Order: sequence, then C-alpha cells, then structure tokens
Amino acid sequence: MPGTTSPLERFNTAPAQDAERALLACLHSPRWALLLAGHRPYPDVASLLAASDEATYDLSPEELAEALSAEALPSLPEDTYTAAHTALNAAHAAYEAKFGHVFVICLDGVPEDEVLDRVLEDIRSRLANDPEDERAVAAEQLRLLARERLAQTLGARGTSRPVTNGPAPGKHDKVPPR
Repeated sequence: MPGTTSPLERFNTAPAQDAERALLACLHSPRWALLLAGHRPYPDVASLLAASDEATYDLSPEELAEALSAEALPSLPEDTYTAAHTALNAAHAAYEAKFGHVFVICLDGVPEDEVLDRVLEDIRSRLANDPEDERAVAAEQLRLLARERLAQTLGARGTSRPVTNGPAPGKHDKVPPR
C-alpha cells in the first residue's frame, strides 16, 4: 500500500530505546541490542540479520550467561503425555545441574509432532558435551533463536533460514507445564 512503512523502516526510524526494547525481546543481551540499534539504518532485513549474527558471535561468556539466564525452556505440544513431561523435566534438571543454565534449542522448521523427540534427543546428546563445547552449542542455538525472533518481529519469516518454514518464534520456547 502506498504510504505504508515496512517493519524494517519502522525499526530503522524508531527511537533508540524502542529499537533496543524490541531487540531485547529477541535476545536478552543489552550490548547486542545496543550494537544493532546503533548501526541503523539497515538497507534490508538480510543485512540486519547478518549484523545480528556478528553481534551474537561476539558475546562474551558473561553476556552469553546473561542471555541464557533469560531464556525459557522449550514447551511441549499440549497433548503430550505425562511420562514425556517427567522425562523432559529430568533431562532439563540434569542439564541445568551440569551446565548451570537452561537448555536452549531453536526448533524452527521442526514439525510439531517431532518436537518432543527432537528436544529429548538433543538434550540427551548435549549432556555428553564438556562445558566449553556446550557453551558453543548453546551460543549457536541462541543465535538461531535471535535470528528467527528478529525475522518474525520484522515480518520476514523465512529470511533467517530459507530452507525451513517452521512454527512462529516463541511458540516452542516457553516453560512446559510441570
């Protein structure tokens, strides 16, 4: 429509505090949000997502820990049976005890009927990682989550990882019922 601004245009022209607030909803890292907001305007969504990747790669261990502490556990489909919740809760507890932070996983592109299997498979395999290797895996998952959330915020689904067309960000990153 003529005269209608795109989400990217609104992001590029928003007051710095509003842009930072929107970015913090994608990844809870104040420095990441400041960097991205401070480098506006972006010519296109792909450039913003590339900048997001670079800023995520540059997170210090402390910043990574802060971002991880703000993440919620992936949720399960509503019809998941109780035994699955018990198994997942036990796996999450073991993961948090070993690594000191919540388990994060980007489930973009995973069909809903495969979410439980994917989460359990990944958490169990990642429990075998040493803390340094797991920090790298968790950082990569945060990067993917931030990209997907940012793309969703800008109405650019599919831009972050073109080979997938999964559920909306945030759908699978909440705490499961206990």
